[in-house]
Amino acid sequence: MKISTLLFFIIQVILSSCNAQTINSNIIDDILGGKITKGETVNELGDHLWYIFQDKKNNYWFGSDGEGLYRYDGKKIVNFTTKNGLCSNRIRQIQEDEFGNIFFSTLEGINKFDGTKFSTLKPIKSKDWKLEPNDLWFNILGKSDENGPYRYDGKNLYQLEFPKHFLHDEMTEKGINPFFSPYEVYYIYKDRSANMWFGTSVFGACRFDGKSVKWMYEQDLTIVPEGGSFGIRSIFEDKEGSFWICNTWYKYIFDDEKTAKSDRLIYEKIKGIGDEQIFDGDKYIYYSHIVEDNDGNIWLTTWDQGVYMYDGKNIINYPVKDGLNKVHLVSMYKDNQGSLWLGTPDNGVFKFNGKSFERIRI
Repeated sequence: MKISTLLFFIIQVILSSCNAQTINSNIIDDILGGKITKGETVNELGDHLWYIFQDKKNNYWFGSDGEGLYRYDGKKIVNFTTKNGLCSNRIRQIQEDEFGNIFFSTLEGINKFDGTKFSTLKPIKSKDWKLEPNDLWFNILGKSDENGPYRYDGKNLYQLEFPKHFLHDEMTEKGINPFFSPYEVYYIYKDRSANMWFGTSVFGACRFDGKSVKWMYEQDLTIVPEGGSFGIRSIFEDKEGSFWICNTWYKYIFDDEKTAKSDRLIYEKIKGIGDEQIFDGDKYIYYSHIVEDNDGNIWLTTWDQGVYMYDGKNIINYPVKDGLNKVHLVSMYKDNQGSLWLGTPDNGVFKFNGKSFERIRI
């Protein structure tokens, strides 16, 4: 008798027994060799929701800083935590592969959710940089001693290390913020040519084109005018091929031909957008996330100045408030329908209604 047939009859016996209603469903899960993760159904979302993601089935996932994950399927909210298999309740990244598996970068590791249960990806330290179209790239923002990104090829998770920065020795002598590795990845972006970009805490940005990893560094992209490190938190290539990196002072056009002959990225700086009048006295603003909407408008998310929208000519500011209180912002996300969402450290999530961003209480 085939094993699958035998399992079928065993389950039928269990379900047809007079005590079937009192049998723990885990018995069936164990027989089938798996364990279904159900999570806890809750009445509302938490407050510390940093990241938003909508999967191919249109489920919304909300990643929190301390409360685990929330999944909303349009009917109910389910909360998943370390009790359900997460490495940590502090979520740093959410993405989906071509098969519908959802991946979560947490402060203590990277989880995969296959629709029924969570598993933990075990990283393999490697210097083998590759660029495959279906690879997923991860970072763990805030984890100590991070020196590069993670690459997942569908089978293995590779923990990569960046090549030494051309300013490493000089900047080390000046002193580097001891709370961070200078190579810690703040942001990951795939450009229109499928090159991978990585924004770091101290050493600027680098690009991996499938052949080599090369760096760029501009002080104003990392060090804010008042002092301290902002880091590279956002990278975006617009339709004209100009790159937006972290602040509005400049845009960048990269010269691939000259870069190929150099040990670093070669580029031209061009004038950015905005001025003191638009930015309330500031020459330029720093933004943590940049998103292009379905109409081609560019949206910039700031920490405490709300959101700016640029339509190619005009810049409009959208303050974000919860009641009368100004809201700090962590991220912006465009969902499958083109709607814009904001993640915050303390005020849940906000959604753009066409006129303003309003807090969503599902």
